[in-house]
Amino acid sequence: MPGAATNGHATRTRTSELLRIATAGSVDDGKSTLIGRLLYDSKQVLVDQLEHVAQVSERRGDGYLNLALLTDGLRAEREQGITIDVAYRYFQTTRRKFIIADTPGHEQYTRNMVTGASTADVSVVLVDARKGVSRQTRRHAFISALLRIPHMVVCVNKMDLVGYDEAVFDQIVDELTDWAARLDIPDISFIPISALHGDNVVDRSQNMDWYGGGPLLYHLEHVVIAPDRNLSDVRFPVQYVIRPIGAEAEHHDYRGYAGQVAGGVLRPGDDVVVLPGGQRTRIEAIDTFEGPRECAFPTMSVTLRLADDIDISRGDMIVDPEDPPVAARELDAMVCWMGSEPLRPGARYQIKHTTRDARVVVDELECRVDVDTLAHEPGEKLALNEVGRVRLRVSAPLMVDRYRRNRTTGSFILIDESGNDTVAAGMIVGAR
Repeated sequence: MPGAATNGHATRTRTSELLRIATAGSVDDGKSTLIGRLLYDSKQVLVDQLEHVAQVSERRGDGYLNLALLTDGLRAEREQGITIDVAYRYFQTTRRKFIIADTPGHEQYTRNMVTGASTADVSVVLVDARKGVSRQTRRHAFISALLRIPHMVVCVNKMDLVGYDEAVFDQIVDELTDWAARLDIPDISFIPISALHGDNVVDRSQNMDWYGGGPLLYHLEHVVIAPDRNLSDVRFPVQYVIRPIGAEAEHHDYRGYAGQVAGGVLRPGDDVVVLPGGQRTRIEAIDTFEGPRECAFPTMSVTLRLADDIDISRGDMIVDPEDPPVAARELDAMVCWMGSEPLRPGARYQIKHTTRDARVVVDELECRVDVDTLAHEPGEKLALNEVGRVRLRVSAPLMVDRYRRNRTTGSFILIDESGNDTVAAGMIVGAR
């Protein structure tokens, strides 16, 4: 952890803002090397980790310190030289804390990428400068756009292998900019790098003086994410009801409703309504582990105390009476299919939306999406790792928003009850 012995110096600082990053890239684009370089050059690698990587690099005959070994932790990943599972890496600088979701590049692991990228603020997509924009690059850009990740950084890697040629970089920028224009990506940046040599990763490159921007770490430290949170629509899914039990109940009259703020800003004195019941009350206090708070906002985990003793349970949602979500029994949604058995119309699943569960029937598979051409195609089923639009009918009302409006209340997962397996991740595009 930061503050322990590292390959440089201790880096313990008090930082508050957290940035979630999802990385993606085709096989051999150097994604794992980039993350390793980012950790190494920012002094985040423990001495014993570095010694282990050096020993493994020597045994493999790499001929250099293979920083990819810092991230490819599974034996199968090291043997095949590819990332298979999602791995989370944590580090911090004087400006920010970071969580990196290192996601696979293989098409067969698309569901893993969706899992790792679902909560990201920034998507870092790698492109091999020698190969240019590939099918997988377009797939990764599409999934980032589908998940409404607010910021995308395209790192054109291995610039050292093309002689740090500005024309190569410009061609990739032009091609991917044209593609991204079809995807409605709100913010996209391009950085030429060499992860192997550290060019433009943590420090500016002396080999690419034609590039006027900052290195990757500088960009990640300064990207503005506060406006990406939905601070307008109050949404508080109740996760747990806190009440004293046993002997404590005789001495403490306390009832609180714990959960994570999914939208809006909550303050003591605010009028609220509890859905689906419709009971009206007001917020009396906001409690946290550190003590009471004067306000709460996404993505804080807090406990609300309300002015009235009303019946509230897990799965209810506390919202602004003047701005409620839709209490929906029918959903139109984009889904990424993760099940080994295909999705077919008429199938039944369990749906988990925020803290609420219900049963759902697939009324219709409206189309499949070809992620290479973005064409919507008819289909009778949706296979593993495919993306499509479906219409669902729910057994009990869910309090939802469109995914474009709120990534938390606009998303869900589908579960196959026979094996308790998660078979789909969904983004709501319409509800009634």
